Amino acid sequence: MLKFENDKGAITISNDVFTWLAGDAATRCFGVKGMAGPKKENGLVMLLRKESMTKGVRVYSLGDAIDIELHIVVDHGLNLVAVTDSIRKEVRYKVSEITGVKVGRVDVNIDSIVMD
Repeated sequence: MLKFENDKGAITISNDVFTWLAGDAATRCFGVKGMAGPKKENGLVMLLRKESMTKGVRVYSLGDAIDIELHIVVDHGLNLVAVTDSIRKEVRYKVSEITGVKVGRVDVNIDSIVMD
C-alpha cells in the first residue's frame, strides 16, 4: 500500500489496485494464456481464470516506487525473450500511467507452457 500526501490531502493506493492492473496488462499481451496459480505439491501449475489473475502477481513497495513479480502461462512455440520483454514494457507502462507510481523491476516468471 502506498500513501502520498501533499497540501491538498492524502491518497492511498492499495496493493490490490497494483496487482489487478499488472495482471490485466500481462494477460492482454500476445502469447500469454493467463496467470499461473500457486504450485501444488505435485509440481503442477494451475492456469487461473480471468477473475483470479491477481493471484499470479506480487507487489513489493519500495518507498515511493514498487516492484512487480508475475507468474504466467504462455503459448508453445514463441520467442520467450520477446514475450517477456513485451510483458515488462506493457505492465510498467500501464501501472505507472494509471497510478502515477514509479515501477522499478518487473520480474516475469514463466511457470508453464501450453501446447494447443
